[in-house]
Amino acid sequence: MTAVSEPVKRVLLAKPRGYCAGVDRAVVAVEKALELYGPPVYVRKEIVHNRHVVESLRERGVIFVEETSEVPEGELVVFSAHGVSPAVRAEAEERKLRTIDATCPLVTKVHKEVNRFAREDYDILLIGHEGHEEVEGTAGEAPTHVQLVDTAEDAAKVEVRDPSKVVWLSQTTLSVDETMERVDQLKGRFPNLADPPSDDICYATSNRQTAVKAMAQECDLVLVVGSKNSSNSQRLVEVAKQAGARDAHLIDFAREVDEKWLEGVTTVGVTSGASVPDVLVMDLLAWLSERGWGEVQEVTTANEKIAFALPRELRSV
Repeated sequence: MTAVSEPVKRVLLAKPRGYCAGVDRAVVAVEKALELYGPPVYVRKEIVHNRHVVESLRERGVIFVEETSEVPEGELVVFSAHGVSPAVRAEAEERKLRTIDATCPLVTKVHKEVNRFAREDYDILLIGHEGHEEVEGTAGEAPTHVQLVDTAEDAAKVEVRDPSKVVWLSQTTLSVDETMERVDQLKGRFPNLADPPSDDICYATSNRQTAVKAMAQECDLVLVVGSKNSSNSQRLVEVAKQAGARDAHLIDFAREVDEKWLEGVTTVGVTSGASVPDVLVMDLLAWLSERGWGEVQEVTTANEKIAFALPRELRSV
C-alpha cells in the first residue's frame, strides 16, 4: 500500500501589508518630537490604532489624552493620523498649546473636499463608521452640510435638501466593496449623486484588501495582525471571509492565536493592517513555524513606493 503523503503546511504572506505612508509619518513625527523636545509629548487620541505602537510610545514618555482640554496650557500636543476638526484646533489655540499636525495627507484631502462642497452648498453624504475618529474630524469641517451614512438603514433614511446638489465622500479606511454597496444604494435614491473628485479610500487600504482577496480562496485560515479599534484591520478580516477563506481572525500578537483555529488547517494566510509594524508579523511567522507552518510564500499584488514628508512643524527644526 502506498502511504498517503501529508498535505504540506504553508503560509501565504500578503504583500503589501502593514505600515502605510501616513502611519509611518505619524509615528516618526511623535518619535522626532520626543527627540527634539523630550518627554512629555502629549498626543490627542491614539497616534495610530495599534496597541503595540501606543504602548511602546507610552513607555518612552508619550501621554495619550482623549481631549485637548486634558493637555496643560502651553504644552506640546500631536494630532493623530486620523485628523481633527476645526473646533479641536481652535481649542488648542485657545489653550496656547504648541501643536504638531500628524494628520495623514489622504485624510486632509477628504477634509479639503468637504470644505469645497460645503462652500458650493452641497449636501455631503459621508460614508463611514459612527464614532470613528476620522469621521468625527471630517464631519467637523462642515457639520451643517455633512450627514453620516454608516449602515444600509442610514442610506435608506437619509434626507437631502436638493437631490441635484448632493455628493458622497468616504472614510479612507473602509472596505472598498462595502462602500460601493452604500454608493449604489444612495444612487438608487438620488440619481444625481455626485462622486468624489478622486477616490477617497486610501491606496493602502485598497491595496491590502486586494492582496487578501488574491490569496483568501486558498486559505483555510487567515490571520490578520491588527488592533480591534483599527477600522482597516477589521475590514481585512471581513474581506478574507467574503473572498473565500474558511476562517479569519484579528489578533494583536502571536500569543493571541487559539491553537484550536489550526485544527485541520493546511494553508494559513497572514496579513496586517496599515498601522502594524512588521516585527509583529515576523513574530507570528516564527510562532507558526514552531508549529509546523515553516514554508512561507509571499503573495504580491502591488509594490508601494509612496512616502509623505514630515509635518510642517518638524521640517524646519
